[in-house]
Amino acid sequence: MRLDEFIEGFERDEAAEKRRLAAEKSYAITDHLEDVERQFRETVQGDSLFGSTAPEIFVGRSGYPNVSTGLLSPVDRDAAAEGFATSSEWYDAGLGIEDVLQRRTGMLNSTRQTAVDSVSTGRRGNTGNAYDVWNGFVGVQREVAIADHPVDVEVGLDGTPDLDVQFDDVGTPTGPRAHATGADLAENPHVPRPVEKTLSDDDWQAEGAMTYLYRRGFDVYDINTILSAGALGQASERSLVPTRWSITAVDDTVGQYLRGTTRNSDTIDKPEVWYNEYMGNRYWVLLSPGRWEFELVEMKAPESVWNPRPDTGYYMSSAHEGYEGRTAYVEETAGAYYAARLGVLEHLQERGRQAKCLVLREITDDYWAPVGVWQVREGVRNAFDDEPGVGQSFRETLSAVVDQLPVPMGALRRKSELVAGLQSQLSDF
Repeated sequence: MRLDEFIEGFERDEAAEKRRLAAEKSYAITDHLEDVERQFRETVQGDSLFGSTAPEIFVGRSGYPNVSTGLLSPVDRDAAAEGFATSSEWYDAGLGIEDVLQRRTGMLNSTRQTAVDSVSTGRRGNTGNAYDVWNGFVGVQREVAIADHPVDVEVGLDGTPDLDVQFDDVGTPTGPRAHATGADLAENPHVPRPVEKTLSDDDWQAEGAMTYLYRRGFDVYDINTILSAGALGQASERSLVPTRWSITAVDDTVGQYLRGTTRNSDTIDKPEVWYNEYMGNRYWVLLSPGRWEFELVEMKAPESVWNPRPDTGYYMSSAHEGYEGRTAYVEETAGAYYAARLGVLEHLQERGRQAKCLVLREITDDYWAPVGVWQVREGVRNAFDDEPGVGQSFRETLSAVVDQLPVPMGALRRKSELVAGLQSQLSDF
């Protein structure tokens, strides 16, 4: 598709957009939590949550290495539990922010305080030296994490649930939580053969096990849950990994693996621009011929979730890597960087090509509550579903896109290494 035809479809009526935002934006979390509280009173009887199905786990990071670790279970026993676990299917189903919050606040996080190294001894089926390697509360949690479907559990509770919603820029929100006195499996979970293989090899390092599972068709959502439960890596070093850390670790590790598969590939032929919009986030993905280089630039609107003040203007952040990759953790864009990079690398690996890549993420004020970097990952992954706009040069492509952005070229040049290098290294593109 010609570049001018591609861009033409994105001309926006700003006044109409503001009216739409005013009509659609909702801050009804408090009202929703009142409904959740009523449901909990009706469902959680006494000190137990019986007949619950756990599709997911959560490991906190506060107090590390002694952390809060929990089972996430829908309180509604008739609910389809698999739909409550974070996955790419949420994007396919078209879930919005309110949909995600309703699912997450509809699950009870039954938690225990646990040392992260309490899972570092013994194989599955053995008791080892730690009391809950594959027994006790954390043992049940690990069985839930490695199973290929939600697992029925019975959870003992101590006290009433705390209904506060916990938000995070990387992980999916978590809702009501209560202290668990214990947990028991109500069924024998089925564990996929590749997961059993990684568990049985006590000398397999976590990075190799992660890429092995990815090559066997496991998505990063499944892998980060298994890693978080301390079920990957050399046996003596296995430990619980806070969910926030495991998400980024898997995105980074799988991304580096994909980067290795395209390291010597031919480059794309012409500059391309791809677009997607999801949950008030707009993604422009610019690919240009050349050796691998990647940058994410975020533009955060006033009154959006990470830039709440109306008088500050757009807040910009960025992170970049060259052909050799990064050696330090990304601070400014955090987990969004690794999630966006993964989506781009999956696309390039599928094509058997490499390219320079600039991802421009505009966070509008329609993104009124954070739901985690999964929406970044899926927003970029699905940007490649349609046809791209094809330009003659990176300069032409970038200029066309900048006309659609809320910041001018000068601001973008000051924040972006790829854009700043355009003038002095035009021949590289």
